[in-house]
Amino acid sequence: MSRRTPIAALALLLLAGCGGGESAPGAAPGSASSPAPATPGKPRIALVMKSLANEFFSVMAEGARKYQSEHADEFDLLVNGIKDERDIARQVALMEDMIGQKVDAIVIAPADSKALVSVCRRAQEAGIAVVNIDNKLDDAVLAEQGVKIPFVGPDNRAGAKLVGDYVAGKLQPGDPVAIVEGLKTAFNGQQRLLGFQDSAKAADLKVVDSQSAQWEIAQANRVASAMLSEHPEIKALLCCNDSMALGALAAVKSAGRSGQVHIVGYDGIAAVRQAIQDGTILATVDQHADQLAVFGLQYALDLVARKETPADRTTPVDLVVKE
Repeated sequence: MSRRTPIAALALLLLAGCGGGESAPGAAPGSASSPAPATPGKPRIALVMKSLANEFFSVMAEGARKYQSEHADEFDLLVNGIKDERDIARQVALMEDMIGQKVDAIVIAPADSKALVSVCRRAQEAGIAVVNIDNKLDDAVLAEQGVKIPFVGPDNRAGAKLVGDYVAGKLQPGDPVAIVEGLKTAFNGQQRLLGFQDSAKAADLKVVDSQSAQWEIAQANRVASAMLSEHPEIKALLCCNDSMALGALAAVKSAGRSGQVHIVGYDGIAAVRQAIQDGTILATVDQHADQLAVFGLQYALDLVARKETPADRTTPVDLVVKE
């Protein structure tokens, strides 16, 4: 994750005060991969992700491709992603395309925890194995539709509490903080919010504001700027992903509050790791993007081979602070 990506470049522009637009990924996101030729005896697995404009998912894609290249005799891989994490309809369309291509398995990081359940059910009904990674599908909707899909991913609530506890250790009881939330319909965003709230409650911090910035840098810049304007006493911004932490960092700089407001994120992307070493962001959580898809691919291969549903698997999260 040491290589600079488009999001890192955008972060540099933001930190220099040069605007707040989103960066486009190197590959063309939002469209399906070309059909992979079927190889007799080898399953085809599709990886369907969220925004490839987010470094976390571009790293995930790189990890999946590297794993497939090391196991090229075992399976073929199709990699897909959407341009905007809010473009649920486009992700559904990608899923439908993979069903139409009759892949053997789909590993999906759903943009929405509820809206993607139906198309995952249709994939299963078409005889396609489905594995859920990163953002857990909603248990109630799964039960309602009679669907069982294994989840492979981190405990987002525990991960957020890990970084929340760290920033709480730098503050005093009663200090005001604000939370920059992800998509309210995403399970991982809901769980990270709860983790930050757990930390604030345990440390007796005062949450003076909590708003969604929908995972996006530019939106987080606007949300954090408004928070700082309305609550100039804020001592920390707890951001539910690293893209939003970068947007919050630009807002803190624009407000002339550099060094006065702690910022934490979640994901462990390269741009935020560098900001941590520079002392401008306090901490983040590494949920090992390069391995997360690999765990899903391994489960999918097991599912195709054994025709049974593996149990959920909790993957590791680690706190990242200045060395």
